[in-house]
Amino acid sequence: MSLKILIVDDSITVRAVLRKALSITNLEIEEIHEAGNGREALAMLAEQEVDILFTDLVMPEMNGEELVAQLNSDGVTDRLPVIVISSAGGAPRVERLREMGVRGFVHKPFTPECIEELVAEHTGALV
Repeated sequence: MSLKILIVDDSITVRAVLRKALSITNLEIEEIHEAGNGREALAMLAEQEVDILFTDLVMPEMNGEELVAQLNSDGVTDRLPVIVISSAGGAPRVERLREMGVRGFVHKPFTPECIEELVAEHTGALV
């Protein structure tokens, strides 16, 4: 299974680190798309099909929680695994995000192994 992935984070550095982490896994990746905030992500999702979405929470214009709420209200989280990668996330917030359809939560910093495990678990990709 060749994967299409969307990374949503306002930090170019974090996007590059996640891209690098994905590249050193055993996952078969077809494309990695990037967006700098939730609005950009929604525009990209209108044009591109992806297999999994990673999002930060703290971003300008439309933050990660607003993005997840929009995806949830559109029914997208039923078919698209959304994984939050953030340093901001206490237990109540994580629980609220899970109720909105988020499938996983990763605290920064993360390891390639952690990312690989989440992708495999939520997409069925073989590693």
